[in-house]
Amino acid sequence: MPSSTSSSERTGADAYAGAAQPVPERVIPVQPWGVISIAALALLLVLLTAWEWRMRALQLSPGDLADSASAWAEQRRRVTDDPAQIVIVGDSRILFGSNLDRFAELTGIRPIQLALTGSNSLPMLQDLATNSAFRGLAIVGISELKYFGSRDAATRAAVERFARESPSQRSGYLLQRPLERCFAFLDDGYRLSHLLLRLDRGWRAQARGPYQDVWKIAVGGDDRQTWLWERIETDAYLRKHAIAAWTADPVAPITGGAIEDTLDATRSAVQTIRARGGEVVFLRPPSAMQFRFGEEGYLPRERGWDALINAANVAGAHFEDYASMQGLKTPEYSHLSRACAVVYTDAYVRALAALTSRLRLRADAPAALSPSEC
Repeated sequence: MPSSTSSSERTGADAYAGAAQPVPERVIPVQPWGVISIAALALLLVLLTAWEWRMRALQLSPGDLADSASAWAEQRRRVTDDPAQIVIVGDSRILFGSNLDRFAELTGIRPIQLALTGSNSLPMLQDLATNSAFRGLAIVGISELKYFGSRDAATRAAVERFARESPSQRSGYLLQRPLERCFAFLDDGYRLSHLLLRLDRGWRAQARGPYQDVWKIAVGGDDRQTWLWERIETDAYLRKHAIAAWTADPVAPITGGAIEDTLDATRSAVQTIRARGGEVVFLRPPSAMQFRFGEEGYLPRERGWDALINAANVAGAHFEDYASMQGLKTPEYSHLSRACAVVYTDAYVRALAALTSRLRLRADAPAALSPSEC
């Protein structure tokens, strides 16, 4: 039966079926948008200025260049461009302990710095041996517990970045660099998120807290020149924290098999580099006696350093064998102070120049430094 309601009488949603809906409009009130924009910008500048002032009051400084996988990759490319370079590889002790300016004053050569914090020297040495045409002098700084017993994610990440750095990673690195030269608040160790995390005073039972993590300890410059942050020397709380961070994780036992594998891998890498006309020498930078007792307990010198030098048939300079490397300051027991890094560099360059013809002192090289000068 036909509907008693005609189409002309339909109302509500049916009446608009298939028809365009009206666009709602919101009336924007008239405001002094120019003044508001200027006020917002002024507030932003005030807040940034206050934050920058606060960071500088904490002894952060513009020009402290953050280290990163991209920074490492940039230096690694220099080896590709000139395989006959002098290259430093290793962990944070040789990174902090090498002053590139003093090295250049003594030899006329500024080495390429490839050492990395938290790393193991062996994968870097293997990278030079197998993934490059390197035929220069490799100076390998080691800490035995790292060299013989550490899995090395830091080196793998850096080598991966060198091999496959994306355009966005490269451009981000290049854009950040000039900003770091102007602003102290960009320091990665003092991001607001990191500072908020450190408010945790052990509230979570049996959970690893921020006090067990490494905070800022380093300052960086051009060519990855790195030194110990001055506040670690002057601030007792930060110094004690750094010591606590180094001792937070237990050291895994180093087995005889791990030692043999390390010796074999080192021997192979050295032979590969020598076959191309290069050379390798080893350094054992200073650590404080508070750490040496433990290091010797985990891996005695005769099973670690001495065995390495003999198995790889390389020259090496252990800090315990040189008076010029004794008595240097290691404020947090593991890394040299900035001033003592200059003295140590002076000492190890002179020691290596006596051990290998691949490193020579300039005729006008400055006089030797003594431990008392730092």
